[in-house]
Order: sequence, then C-alpha cells, then structure tokens
Amino acid sequence: MIRARVEKKDPDAMNSLGEQYYVGLLGLQKDMGKAIDLYTEAAELGSVAALSNLGHAYSRGRGVEIDLEKGIEFFKKAAIQGDAESRFNLGLVYGMKMNYDMASRHWLISAKMGHDKSLEAIKKLFMDGIVTKEQYADALRGYQDAVVETKSQDREEAMAKLRVRPPS
Repeated sequence: MIRARVEKKDPDAMNSLGEQYYVGLLGLQKDMGKAIDLYTEAAELGSVAALSNLGHAYSRGRGVEIDLEKGIEFFKKAAIQGDAESRFNLGLVYGMKMNYDMASRHWLISAKMGHDKSLEAIKKLFMDGIVTKEQYADALRGYQDAVVETKSQDREEAMAKLRVRPPS
C-alpha cells in the first residue's frame, strides 16, 4: 500500500518508506541511500517530516557525508513550517556550539508549542544560571498553554473509550 502511494508521489508515504529503509524495517534491507533519496523527494513535495529526517541524516552523517550546516538548513526549513522537534534540534546544535542565546530562543519557541524536552532544556539553562527566571517562567506558561489547548472534552471521551477496562 505504501509503495502505491509512493508511486502517486504522496510525500508522507515517501517519507514513511524512507524511514523503513533507514532502519531496515518491514522486511526491507537497510538502505541509507534509498532512504535519503526518498526523504529528498518527499521534502521537495512538501513533507516537513522529511526535512527533519534530512536534518538528522546530514547532522549525524547517516547515509550522507556529515554536513552540519546542511543539517541545520533542513532543521530550519522544518522549524519554519512549525516542526517543534526540528526547533528543539536547532537548540541542541546551538547549545553544542555554546551559543546559549540562540539555543534558548529555539527552545522557548518549541516549549511554547508543547515540546516537553525543550521545556526541560530551558529549565536546565535556568538552573545553570544561563537564562533568567522570567525566561523560564515564560517558557513554562507557554508550554502549559499549549498542553491545555490540546485537551478537549471530545478527545478525553475518545481516549476513555480506547482504554481497556477490566472485566466486572
């Protein structure tokens, strides 16, 4: 089914198949080259997840020669399109470069999108005296607001229906 969707140029299917080749799942032999080709085409067709996957591949040198700057560019493209995980990864890259101002900016944005690892990163910077109490409080408020926005009565009822109830 995935291959049929790939043939129809479905970017999500291409990214998904690329992920399977990347790790060698679903009976596919691990093939980093095919994974990168699929990610690239999916990204060109608009897949934000594929941009993030390319960011990981280039920043780590998996299936391609390591190119941190190219990895950063892919993370930036995905982050601009609203990908909180890519925004978090940009924070990691800047943190490794000891540019904590840029790292905290990215983590603040993704924390406000509800990304828990970003909130933890901001908290660590606060504990280390790198960001202010106000910056941490801002991140915490933004994170809490994002979490509240994802909750709804309909969602809670749907989740309750999915839970397995013990026999009475």
